[in-house]
Amino acid sequence: MKYWNKSRPSSRQDRIEQAWLAEARRAGAGRLPRPSRRRGGISGPPIVYIVCITLLLGWYGPQWLAKVDPSLRKADTPSAILPTDGLSADFGFCHRGGGTDCVVDGDTFWFRGEKYRIADIDTPETHGPRCEAEGALGARSTQRLQVLMNAGAFSLEIEGRDTDRYGRNLRVVTRGGQSIGEQLVAEGLARRWDGRRHPWC
Repeated sequence: MKYWNKSRPSSRQDRIEQAWLAEARRAGAGRLPRPSRRRGGISGPPIVYIVCITLLLGWYGPQWLAKVDPSLRKADTPSAILPTDGLSADFGFCHRGGGTDCVVDGDTFWFRGEKYRIADIDTPETHGPRCEAEGALGARSTQRLQVLMNAGAFSLEIEGRDTDRYGRNLRVVTRGGQSIGEQLVAEGLARRWDGRRHPWC
């Protein structure tokens, strides 16, 4: 009966196994240590990209949204800013001569010692009307202007020239961004000013 000496390779299979184990050991000796896992969080270039994208969206995002849906556009542009109505007085009537805080006719009034002509309308004459109908309509427009001027704070806006040939201050009178002159036009008590007077008779 034969006994195998296990300390030495005794067969071809054992020699192959020994060679394979030796090769595996040599290959394993050259391995780099496994890199340790990063702890949670983001660092490096990804953070820079995220910051840049956030800044771009914050700066240009509202404009891009406004192009997609115009209703999202902010109403804080200069064209949308309304003047603050900060002027007011207790207006009476002053049909002739100078005055302080009084209505002369449907498109002329005195305010704080200055004479103003409403720049965007023309109303019938009350001083020397050409016919009875003009005089009556002029009286109605005068009374209505006095009511409107006393209805609350208003603004005086320059539109075109500062003064007319008579030295009156040319202004558009507004309240809440709406022209008081346009209200008189809508009520049939004035016409829009087109640069010259037209007969009322």
